[in-house]
This record gives sequence, C-alpha cells and structure tokens, in this order.
Amino acid sequence: MAEYLAAIFGTEKDKVNCSFYFKIGACRHGDRCSRIHNKPTFSQTVLLQNLYVNPQNSAKSADGSHLVVANVSDEEMQEHYDNFFEDVFVECEDKYGEIEEMNVCDNLGDHLVGNVYIKFRREEDAEKAVNDLNNRWFGGRPVYAELSPVTDFREACCRQYEMGECTRSGFCNFMHLKPISRELRRYLYSRRKSGRRSRSRSRERRRRSRSRERRREPPRTSRSGRY
Repeated sequence: MAEYLAAIFGTEKDKVNCSFYFKIGACRHGDRCSRIHNKPTFSQTVLLQNLYVNPQNSAKSADGSHLVVANVSDEEMQEHYDNFFEDVFVECEDKYGEIEEMNVCDNLGDHLVGNVYIKFRREEDAEKAVNDLNNRWFGGRPVYAELSPVTDFREACCRQYEMGECTRSGFCNFMHLKPISRELRRYLYSRRKSGRRSRSRSRERRRRSRSRERRREPPRTSRSGRY
C-alpha cells in the first residue's frame, strides 16, 4: 500500500494531495482546494508571487471574459519585460547564489499571473533568498516569496501553448512562459562566462542592436497596403 501511495503521489490519481500544486506550485482553488498543498521545507526553487506586471494587460473582467489592452507596442513590451527580467535575475544571482533557471508566467489567471520562478543551484541559496525577499519591495509593492515544489518546468508547462495550439489562452492552468529576447539571453550567457557586467551598459547595447536590426529590415506593409 505504501509503495502504491508513493507511486501516485502528486498525480491525478492521488485523491489526497493536489497534483496541480505539486507540478506548478500554484492552484486556482488556493486555500479552498479540497486536496492538500504540501509546501516544501527545502527546495532549489523560489516562487515570487504575481511579481511581474504586464503593461499590455491593464485590466480584465472578473470572469476573464474581457481584456482591456494597454496601448503598448510589442517592441516596448519586450524592452519592458527584458529590463524586469534582468533586474530580478542579476539582483538575485549576485545576492543569493547561482541561478540554474528563471521563468516568468504569461498566464492571466490570478494564481499564475506574473509569477516568477527562480531555480537556484543550491537549496541553501533558495532558502536565503526567501528569508530576505519577504522583507523587500519591488515596484512599490511588497514581495511575496516562498519555496516551491516545482523543479521540472517541462512538466509544469503547457505543451499545447508551446506548439501554438492552446485553446484556453492566458487562462490555462499550466504555465505559459514568457520568453526573453535573444539579446538578453546572449548577455546573461556572456555574463556567466566573463563575470559581472554593468546592467546599464547591457541595456544600451541591446537597444543599439535592436535599432540596427530595424534599419536592416525592409519596410512592411499592412493588409490595407499602407506602411
């Protein structure tokens, strides 16, 4: 019996423990869930709840049926997101320890919107980050940090979304991860290889790179034939 319970732990067959919380570190039912949310006492992964505020999603109705989109271009949106990602990644790695992986949810459900998952190389670094970050503010709001059971993001992500086939849009209960730009990915990789660099210099370099790419692009027309 014990072997069977261990085999189904955290799966949909488990009628006691919440499989969504085990896989994603969040559950749409929250404290009202009929199954147990086993919060880890040690983990490599830290969850920063609802930390990222997407300026394109300025408001939504309570049932999620209507979304008011802010007047922000895709280019401005990517720059805003890259700056946020770099701020959090560099601050946490410099203060707490080496980061193996950092992911930000692009979902719209309250339990996932703006969630930031940071997987450190060492569990001790994750514990130190939680203790410190819960006493800090970001963007005028308090930071809510906790250890998360998520260690395998492949199991937590929506496969249909990655293939462009998810029909639930942002209200899917599996992670829709927001990608960073290639320029920022290259910068973070080079930062690892050559040591710490100035954040302001890296941002200016990315802006210049995007400007050069735009100048090389041929003019694109809309469906109406206008530039």
